[in-house]
Amino acid sequence: MAVLTIDRLIKRQGNALLLPEINLQIKSGQCVVVQCNNELGHLLIQLLLGDIPASSGHVLIEDSNLPQHFKKNAHKIGVSLLNDGLYGRLKVKDSLTFYKNIYQATISIDEVLHKIGLEDKKNSKISSLTFSEQKRLHLGRTIIHNPVLLIWEEPEQNVDIESHIIIRSLLTELLNEGKAILITTSYLADAISITNEVYRLNEHEFKKLDVSDDSGVDLHTDVTAPLEEYPSQTTILPPTAIEVRPVRVEKIPAKVDDKIILFDPTEINFIESSEGISLLHVKGATFPCVFTLSDLEIRLKPLGFFRCHRSYIVNLQKVREVISWTRNSFSLILDDDKKSSIPLSKGKYDELKGTLGI
Repeated sequence: MAVLTIDRLIKRQGNALLLPEINLQIKSGQCVVVQCNNELGHLLIQLLLGDIPASSGHVLIEDSNLPQHFKKNAHKIGVSLLNDGLYGRLKVKDSLTFYKNIYQATISIDEVLHKIGLEDKKNSKISSLTFSEQKRLHLGRTIIHNPVLLIWEEPEQNVDIESHIIIRSLLTELLNEGKAILITTSYLADAISITNEVYRLNEHEFKKLDVSDDSGVDLHTDVTAPLEEYPSQTTILPPTAIEVRPVRVEKIPAKVDDKIILFDPTEINFIESSEGISLLHVKGATFPCVFTLSDLEIRLKPLGFFRCHRSYIVNLQKVREVISWTRNSFSLILDDDKKSSIPLSKGKYDELKGTLGI
């Protein structure tokens, strides 16, 4: 039986369609990520929790109507919203204890602190925590009462690398425990690196994306294996790891309104395929390109670019770190202002090491 069932859920306002029809089931031990903008993601969560009424459709947690009987089912759900508040004057341990008492939970607070990597901060005031540490505290609150379903809104938005690793480890552990997890994120790269169960939501449609590795290898966590078998690792690439070769002159065209802009490949950080359109990421901005990703791979490979995923090409000169979330899940961290995270397919990992000579 599915833990969460969303059946023909629609939201309209007058004649305007705010949320298209959504049909989705999430079972125990399954993580589903919905990639959408912040507004749609928050609207979806509000509909699931009954904060606003749906125009049509049903939402069930196990066999109970969730929006209609939220109070009855609240103990089954752990929710972390993007703009959740925290009591800054409380100490970290006291904050978690407060929620433990509300739910009359039996879990050890020290155990929760360990899971979210805040053991050394338990006696610190929340106001003294960094943004990333506060985000981990938010997630820690959601697991105190041992819910069957977790709903996390943008859990990795703007967090540091340490928190990325801790959150991914927590996800792995929760899936091993059989939790059902629904995540919304505006970043496709994050969605792909978390799970193969990725759906794209916009004002017009809700559809599942094909994000499997070209090699057919599962990109993500083997939930039957203990976490310690594949600890998260970070590899710092040496500045001289990439062989410098003579390159030919090449310009990559992007179309903006009625203009064609020609980019030098050295300006491009990475290229992403979104809904069949190749998007050039240049200095924090995004530009649609007139070529397909396959065409760009052929053009740019001699210039130090690498097809790291079926949906991504990365400029290797911009890569600073290779992150191993699990033994089958990797990301590339770029040396740009955003510290962009790009998914690296399992099937491409060995090829990348050979390219870099490591």
